[in-house]
Amino acid sequence: MDFPVPPFLIVVALLALYVIGSIKILAEYERGVIFRLGKLLPQPKGPGVILVFVPIDRIVRVSLRTVALEVPPQDVITRDNVSVKVSAVLYYRVIDPRRAIVEVEQYQYATSQLAQTTLRSVLGQAQLDDLLAERDRLNQQLQQILDQHAEPWGIKVSAVEVKHVDLPADMQRSMARQAEAEREKRAKIIHAEGELEASAKLAQAANVIASQPLSITLRYLQTLTEIAAEKNSTIIFPLPIELLGLLKSAVGGDPRSEQ
Repeated sequence: MDFPVPPFLIVVALLALYVIGSIKILAEYERGVIFRLGKLLPQPKGPGVILVFVPIDRIVRVSLRTVALEVPPQDVITRDNVSVKVSAVLYYRVIDPRRAIVEVEQYQYATSQLAQTTLRSVLGQAQLDDLLAERDRLNQQLQQILDQHAEPWGIKVSAVEVKHVDLPADMQRSMARQAEAEREKRAKIIHAEGELEASAKLAQAANVIASQPLSITLRYLQTLTEIAAEKNSTIIFPLPIELLGLLKSAVGGDPRSEQ
């Protein structure tokens, strides 16, 4: 035998199902931007359990985590008319979920397009040497410009890093030749400085030997000892004229009488 269900219980059951369906759970890094009858509520909801009464309310979830956005390679013509391909990575996060949803349509896409155009314009004003050697300054300049333009959207750009600079093959060969010539220049300068220092030391040694003639004999004997220590079968050793003069003086002869 069927018992009729009271309408009151049906209404209560439907209301309970509606309330259960209105429960939303937001993670710690999420915020919910609520539109009630098309109007934006003053504060975003979350994290935790919130109620969204559909169809009166509409929720848009916004993540507050830092996003690493890879900027595709861009064709850039530098200030000195060199064509290069430059890729970069952009780090940003949403600090105001309400403005990120209301002030701009698809803030992720807008931030990506802004990063690409800013990368081309800023790096196009730099020379190739600055692009290769002063990346920190260019990264800081890019970050400041992007942060200034994205701030009205409720987005904070924390860092921009130029990741890769792709040079043409002929430019790479020219830079390699330039680097090789620079290294050769430094090698010649170092060699010349060594020769100058060696000549100064030799001049000092010559002055010492001129003031003490017997020192050249001691130097020859020391050199002979060093050569003999190498176990050579034949030793050719020059005999200085000064040594002959000293020997003649030792035996009582006058070396000037032979001249």
